[in-house]
Amino acid sequence: MPELPEVEVVRAGLAPAVTGAVVSAVEVLEPRSLKRHDAASGDFEALMTGARIEAAVRRGKFLWLPLSGDQVRSGRAVVGHLGMSGQMLLRTPDHPGDDAHARVRLHLEHPEHGELRVDFVDQRIFGSLAIDRLVPTADGEIGGFSDGVSGEWARQVPAQVAHIARDPLDPAFSERAFLAALAKRGTAIKRVLLDQGVVSGIGNIYADESLWAVRLHGEQPASSLSSRRARDLLGAVREVLGKALVEGGTSFDAQYVNVNGASGYFEHSLNAYGRAGKPCPRCGTPMVREQFMNRGSHFCPKCQRLR
Repeated sequence: MPELPEVEVVRAGLAPAVTGAVVSAVEVLEPRSLKRHDAASGDFEALMTGARIEAAVRRGKFLWLPLSGDQVRSGRAVVGHLGMSGQMLLRTPDHPGDDAHARVRLHLEHPEHGELRVDFVDQRIFGSLAIDRLVPTADGEIGGFSDGVSGEWARQVPAQVAHIARDPLDPAFSERAFLAALAKRGTAIKRVLLDQGVVSGIGNIYADESLWAVRLHGEQPASSLSSRRARDLLGAVREVLGKALVEGGTSFDAQYVNVNGASGYFEHSLNAYGRAGKPCPRCGTPMVREQFMNRGSHFCPKCQRLR
């Protein structure tokens, strides 16, 4: 499933193309891709058509485009979640429309770039688009990561994203609150890293990579970490996510691509995830994989001993 770096790569690619654009037309090719849209709030196509997109914003793995136009559209945003195979691809207006996995198409008129198209492509239909109302952030800070564009929406977040914690790269992320949460939890540290109510954007891949970096076993109780170890872990998470961003995210197959359809190459920098049976890059001990929450944990049995 795409994690923070993959979604941020998509957000950063969309931002210059959609900010300031007006939606001229909408094609819903697969109604199931609107499963998180509340039809009682209005028809998706009708709400989107004529709306102006103010920015591209992200919190954790969620991406949203604040809308403006009239009282009906203002105070709302179209929220995207990529699920396991979702893609948001920038197209020219004359790009062939024969993609079998295209689910929703947004036709845009941009004041500088002219006519554009954003195709929401999703092979497994686990992702979604929805128009949701914006609500004030609980801490009064910016809603999520964007390109510094400001507006009434800046300190708001879609209602269905409000329960998601900030991610470690968010300017308003509270290190103190994160460390306090670790100190109170006796559950496995990897479970805490994957808990989107504690910290968002970290999935299985980057959790394994971060734990390997600081020699921590994923089953180590979070509350057993010293303040120093907890800070080291947070630093490793930020470093791993930052490096993945630079390298365009992790692409194991053709489903994980940016808005231009290009794959990321962080897969080649992985030290733990997917390396079962291969030598640990640090000590040479064969890496192992153990079952974890219907997924797998990859670690070095020598470097990352459970203490």
